[in-house]
Amino acid sequence: MKTSEVQDNERSKKIEGDTCEKPKGFGFRHVQVILIFLCVTIAYAERVNMSVAIVAMTDRNSTNPDFPDYDWNEKEKSLVLSSFFWGYVITQIPGGQLAKRVGGKVMLLVSITLCSLLNLLTPTFALYGDWPAIVCLRVVQGLCQGVIFPSTHTLLAKWAPPSERGTISTYCYAGAQFGTVVMLAISGVLASSAMGWPSIFYSSGVAGLVWSVLYFFYGSSSPSDCAQRISPEEKHFIESSLNVTGDHGGRPIATPWKALLTSPAVIALIVVHSAHNWGFWTMLTEIPSYMKNVLHFNIKQNALLSALPYFAMMVMSLILSPLADWMNNKQILRVEVSRKVFNTIGLWGPMCALIALAYVTSKEHSALAVTLVTIAVGINAATYLGFQINHLDLAPNHSGTLMGITNCSANIMSIIAPLLVGAIVTDASDPFLWRIIFFIAAGIYFFGNLQFIIFGKANIQPWNDPEAERKRNDGVENPAMEY
Repeated sequence: MKTSEVQDNERSKKIEGDTCEKPKGFGFRHVQVILIFLCVTIAYAERVNMSVAIVAMTDRNSTNPDFPDYDWNEKEKSLVLSSFFWGYVITQIPGGQLAKRVGGKVMLLVSITLCSLLNLLTPTFALYGDWPAIVCLRVVQGLCQGVIFPSTHTLLAKWAPPSERGTISTYCYAGAQFGTVVMLAISGVLASSAMGWPSIFYSSGVAGLVWSVLYFFYGSSSPSDCAQRISPEEKHFIESSLNVTGDHGGRPIATPWKALLTSPAVIALIVVHSAHNWGFWTMLTEIPSYMKNVLHFNIKQNALLSALPYFAMMVMSLILSPLADWMNNKQILRVEVSRKVFNTIGLWGPMCALIALAYVTSKEHSALAVTLVTIAVGINAATYLGFQINHLDLAPNHSGTLMGITNCSANIMSIIAPLLVGAIVTDASDPFLWRIIFFIAAGIYFFGNLQFIIFGKANIQPWNDPEAERKRNDGVENPAMEY
């Protein structure tokens, strides 16, 4: 019978071999996926909770003496609802840089912990500071959450092998839709409970703090940071599959700003991300107004219908992601072709739905309008297999910074798009004015995806690791350049 020492030696020799066999069963990388999924779920629940709570907070029929209703006008409500994004845009790029230096785990922990504590304090801020205090609090929450997507991309660069990149990334970001669906579904029940509308903020705040404790003990910035928890086989599989290191001698690789910002592939990524956000937020923020004023159908009064598009997007993302990885691993489609095919489905599909919706102007066709919106948002999930993981394809060492850059630009579009609607739609009941809005969004969808098809890439760029590129040019093999 072999001794334990001999078995360990043989195991190490096997792991150090040339093969990179995928370990079977549930691994520690899957634990990270679950934790990041829950992180994004809580982040979005804490992001959208104000959108649903503000209805109860300004309800003049409230009978709660401790937290009475607030007489906020439409301008004050708009300031409260938009203030989150003022802070959110600011920390996108710094978030990617900080995640590269201190680790994605630290950034997520700090972000969710602070944001959750502020959620617990929201009712108190409202009680003693009214809407100006809430605006300040929401700006700080936006600053906290601005680091989440860049930090998540930094973690995915360490944890997601190329053969599982689409599935792992999509499952993590599916938390965005899940958190929104859950908050929309339970907000009415919480608002009518004994604690009233404050319970909406208390529940999401407590959930965030519980997650922070779990992530403190079980989260990790990379496989090398949790050698005692992850199996040697899984660690070898991940690191040999990626074959990319994020540091040189313990120091992070300096960000090649000039090469990054002048790369046609990165510029294409910035444009397509911005185009996506313009169309996506036009659909989710303005279509309810269109349906109310033109079709005389108030979708916001129906929690089920309000959550339906998000639910459809979550389901589609869970279906499409394993399909994309299977097609890539079987070499049915090259990775670059796959990214562009799925991105085309995710942007040009909603484009067609928006054009069709522009001609639905009768109250009798409100069901058709709901169907078109649900299809448009659901199909949009295909972008998770397109531009939304392209950052990892281009530069794993700088994926967090890349996500920060593109997401910053994209969220500026999210702010501008509603302002354009306000400037054009001077009569909310005029279907022709809304048709202009839908055609603009459809045109931006079309252009954004077209230039991604032309200029987008899916191979690791030379500036990802200049030293490795230099060695490659000198004749030293660098298998990380493509997968």
